[in-house]
Amino acid sequence: MLLLAFWRLFIGCGRTEEVVARTITTFIDWKHVTSGEMDQLELNPRIIAAVSRAHLKSAREVLCVSGPDLQRLTGLSSSDVQQLLIAAATSCRHHPPTAAHELHCKFNAGLRLSVGCPVLNQLLRGGLLVGGVTELAGESGAGKTQLALQLCLSVQYPTQYGGLHSGAVYICTEDSFPIKRLQQLIRCQYLLRSDVPPALISSLQFSDRVYIEHVADLDSLQVCLSRRVPLLLTRGLVRLLVVDSFAALFRSEFQAADWLERSKQLLTFSSTLHHLSLRFTTPVLCINQVTDFLSGSDNSLGPLSSSVSPALGLLWANQVMVRLMMRRLQATVAYGDQSSVLRRLEVVFAPHLARSGRDAAVWREGVRGVMREGEEARGT
Repeated sequence: MLLLAFWRLFIGCGRTEEVVARTITTFIDWKHVTSGEMDQLELNPRIIAAVSRAHLKSAREVLCVSGPDLQRLTGLSSSDVQQLLIAAATSCRHHPPTAAHELHCKFNAGLRLSVGCPVLNQLLRGGLLVGGVTELAGESGAGKTQLALQLCLSVQYPTQYGGLHSGAVYICTEDSFPIKRLQQLIRCQYLLRSDVPPALISSLQFSDRVYIEHVADLDSLQVCLSRRVPLLLTRGLVRLLVVDSFAALFRSEFQAADWLERSKQLLTFSSTLHHLSLRFTTPVLCINQVTDFLSGSDNSLGPLSSSVSPALGLLWANQVMVRLMMRRLQATVAYGDQSSVLRRLEVVFAPHLARSGRDAAVWREGVRGVMREGEEARGT
């Protein structure tokens, strides 16, 4: 629908349309566009004949030409060219559009995936949305993977305890999976989840329901997301998808001059994640790296007070529904015989959350929110 909106807004606008014509290639996954498909478009035969005389053989070739140039090449009127572009764009859409009412109903269904901590759940109004992509960005050592592992256990609880009664698939792109830390979190679940009966915790086979995938490049990632992950979701074995992390793949495989190809790949990746999330009503968590930004530049898409912002820029920022960031603070907190560097989990943007944050710390049993004086935790 975004593609059609572009054309309806800019058709016949001269120079601006040429920019849109070049930009439109970024929004289409060309792998799903076949050649020789002009005869299959729902168009007046007169328009198809004019396109054939101009030696434009596919929808892809049509979309790569600006509106004024199409008029010149085909001799068609402005309204005919508009019909042609809309039909070509529609044929390239490989997923059916999602109605706004459907998104609204899913958004307000009330189902959330609990983080496993009342303080952090309060910040997120119950936890992660089950429909949509959530990004968790931060510097190395901020606690991103710790929180992701905690969610892999939380998803296995019944819905009355904030879970989705299913497993998780965890895709690693850089380091090996932290299996020892996961086992430690499993052993300490009775400390973190005091709201859950101990008998229920003992009955759950946590480690058997975390499916681990390792990918080393974008091709492997796409194969994993398009084949193995849908199989797990279809069988009901998982209801949480974690990608930890994805920025390194896009940074390592493309040079600065390859920005257009990188944009195409990034949008294909995003489209796949959204499709899986909406089709299977599954929360998707993407862990992202950060990059330094220049002093005085606009950091409205970063945390409230920080010298870094999430990697991959504005293009990726527009693909996520919720952006969270974790950062280390210059303070240490103690809890029993443990001590931890203080962290801060912040909501950068979300359609249902205020821009706010909560302090947190990483303990043996997991990530817990740290209450400041005057704050009160509510919920589970």
